[in-house]
This record gives sequence, C-alpha cells and structure tokens, in this order.
Amino acid sequence: MLPPQALLPAVVFALAALQALASDTFIAAVYEHAVILPDPTDQPVSPSHALALMNKNMDVLEEAIKEAAQQGAHIIVTPEDGIYGWRFTRESIYPYLEDIPDPAVNWIPCTDPSRFGPAPVQERLSCMARNNSIYVVANIGDKKPCDSSDPSCPEDGRYQYNTDVVFDTQGKLVARYHKARRGETQFNYPKEPEAVTFETPFGKFGIFTCFDILFYEPAVVLVSKMQVDTVLFPTAWMNVLPFLTAIEFHSAWAMGMRVNLLSANTHNTSKAMTGSGLFTPEGPATYHYDSATEEGHLLLAELSARPRLSPTYPPAINWSLYATSIKKFPGENDTFSGAVRKDIFTFSELRHKDGNYTVCQGDLCCHLVYEMSNKSKDEVYVLGAFDGLHGSVIKYHWQVCTLLKCPSTNLSTCGQPVETAQTKFEMFSLSGTFGTSYVFPEVLYSGVQLAPGEFQVLRDGRLLSKHGTSEPLITATLFGRLFEKDQPHPLR
Repeated sequence: MLPPQALLPAVVFALAALQALASDTFIAAVYEHAVILPDPTDQPVSPSHALALMNKNMDVLEEAIKEAAQQGAHIIVTPEDGIYGWRFTRESIYPYLEDIPDPAVNWIPCTDPSRFGPAPVQERLSCMARNNSIYVVANIGDKKPCDSSDPSCPEDGRYQYNTDVVFDTQGKLVARYHKARRGETQFNYPKEPEAVTFETPFGKFGIFTCFDILFYEPAVVLVSKMQVDTVLFPTAWMNVLPFLTAIEFHSAWAMGMRVNLLSANTHNTSKAMTGSGLFTPEGPATYHYDSATEEGHLLLAELSARPRLSPTYPPAINWSLYATSIKKFPGENDTFSGAVRKDIFTFSELRHKDGNYTVCQGDLCCHLVYEMSNKSKDEVYVLGAFDGLHGSVIKYHWQVCTLLKCPSTNLSTCGQPVETAQTKFEMFSLSGTFGTSYVFPEVLYSGVQLAPGEFQVLRDGRLLSKHGTSEPLITATLFGRLFEKDQPHPLR
C-alpha cells in the first residue's frame, strides 16, 4: 500500500497514462485479399480439407497483418469471404463453420482454444492479433443449433450466419456481428438486425457487412443513435457503375454520414470485386481500385479517432434547402427515359457547353448549373432523376440526382456502365428536392478515380466543383435513401 504522501502523485500519473492511451488519432489498415477459392462442390468436404483451404488464406492474411503492425497500425480489417470464399451451398459450407460465442464470455482463443469446442480459425485469428498487438477484424461463419421448439429453425437443425469477428490486441474476442441482409442461400440472417459496438483507446467502433450499408438498420442506427466514431466494413462488393462502384459509394457514405469507414473488399476481377479504402467525413484518406491484376493490396492511413471533435468536421447539411427555394429554370428541357440497370430514370441531354437544367421524377426535382471546359464532340452528358424502389429480392427506396456521361452518342445507352471520358468541366452545381436527410455525394473521374478535395457540399445541399475538374468526369451524383419507404425486415 502506498503511503498517503505518495497517493496524489500516483493518481496524477494514472490519469496521465489514461490520457496518453486515449489518442486523438490512430493508424488504420485494410487489406484487399485475392481469396484462394475452394473447388465447386455440392457435397461437404472433410473438416481437415476445409481447414487446409482456410489456412492457405490465413497465411496470406497473417503476412498482411504483420506488415500492418510493423508500420504502426492499431487495427486492420480484412474482407468478407476472405477466409473461405463463396462457392458454397448450405450443406457444403458447413465444414467451414465454427461456433462463435457471445463476446461477453471474455474469451481469448489463442490461450484457451478448446473452451467452446474446436475453433482453429478463431484460435489462429486471436493469435495473429495477440502476437502483433493489433486489433484484427475478419469474416468467418458461425453455426448455432436449434430445434423444433423454434418455429424458424431450419430443417437441418441449425442456423448458419455470415459473421464478422473482432479480436483486440490481447487476442480477446470483443465483437461478433451476424450479417443482417439476405444475400447468400447458404446463410440465415438474424430475426432482428444487430447493432454491435465496442470501445477502444482510439474511439468507439461499430461493424456491419457489405449489403447492410444500404439500410437504416444497422448502418444508420450505429452512426446516428449509437454515435460510433468509426465503422468497420468487411465486404465482397461487386462493382456496378455508374453509382455503386465500391470506392465511389463507400467514400460518399462516409461523407454523407460524417463518420470514418474502414472498407476492406475481396479482390476478384472476374466477379468485378475490387475497391477498398480508408474513408473519412472529409473524403478518402487513401483508396485502392485495381481491375487489371489478381493481387492483394494493403492500405494504411492515420485517421481522427473522434472525428466529431475535429475542427474540420463537416457541418450538417440540409440537402433540399437550395433546390426547394428556387423555381424551375426558364424553359422546359426535353426529357427521355433511360434505364440504369432496371431503374427507369428521367434524363435530359446537356446539349450546350454550358447551361441550367431541371429534371423531375416523382417528388424529386434535380437542378444543374454547369460549364464544360473541353466538350468532346463524340461524348454526351445527361442530367437524370430517379425517385422509386430499387432491387429485386429486397426493395429499397432511392432518390438520385446525377450528372452522367453516356457510353455513346446514342441516347438509348445513357445509364449503361462507362469507365472512361475525355470531357472536363469548368464548373458544376448539382442539387435536388430530396425528401431525406440521408444523401451521399459522389464524384467519379475517368478510369474509376475519386476526386478528393476537388468538390464540396454547401450547407444548403449543393454539390459544387471547387476549381473545375482536373480529370474528365464520369458522374457527379447525389444519392439519397428514403429509409421510411423501404419494405419491412422479412422476419418482422
């Protein structure tokens, strides 16, 4: 026991130590992994065969984790499906699954691997975190038995979940998240979407997986209600131009929600899977997009641990303020219909080098002021509006205003994917009469490049170029989500 005269210095020292631990910044890493896939089969392989494949992938991930730790990273996120891939039926994926307990059990698999039955994958991930003193985020499969007393229990007597896990620097399991939205027939999804958070010395973290980013639960709940500082995002994102390319939408989401997003994508060019990044409320800190090679890639950046406390934290935006305060621009623009995938947009061709345009659909009117600096004769741009439900299995409501390049001078191609352009803009100002406060600003350049620092969003909802576009433009888009018009969760 310390003597009384020593107590005060000891308390001061302890407080100083705690303050030192609570850092204002942290170094984050994501790894885009070219997953080694199993041979396609409808029949389950042996557990040893399944583990052999998973160990091959974990060998690659372990090298990335070691390198990230050596460069000072505090946390690393690895992709969805990054340990066993996606070529599975419900039966054939079973040997790859482990029982993942609730983190409340206070478990370090690295030092107590058999506490909850065989768990070689969790043991190895835990040891990677512990041996490198780094938080490790990975995506694996969870299995939970059920019986006939549960009316939702599958016929095979078990639930199978697409699951994210987080291990801290001691190797302790600190978070487990079950993917909320149906996308894979081999997995179930929880009856209620989970809101999973955990505290670190460098901020409060939340986690969800891939398709979940498009829904109020869990994505908006974590940010708006749980007040997380950073979202961890393992994904296997299949790029879909013009609006849902990984780096494009994920960067826009981080800016629209005003939160850090650590996005780790699977890399597979045949599936159009690439695009990872460390995204902040101010824009991308770093990102990677590679559709040409089959190589993995490690990204690191220093981020604000608590972005809401940063002097550069963006103010809240009233996304419809400007657009609802003006009348339609003089004259009616000729409009035509065009499809972006299966969504029917209302388009108007930008026929001049500069101008003012208005296009409306449903409750949404989109306004554009623009000036092209080097209009290419064989390139066509349009202003487009969409207000409606999107999706097939799960429908959700979009409102989209977009300045968009068409693939050719044939207007029937407008809305189809295009990756290259030649036309630059001296300026553009895009706004819309959005019925939601959840709007995500996207600017994408030729070659699928982001435009960090080259555009801004004013508090009245206008998306503006700052000093013209330094590269040819593919699209400038305001992507809105009307969550209240979505269909209810399937199990409610």
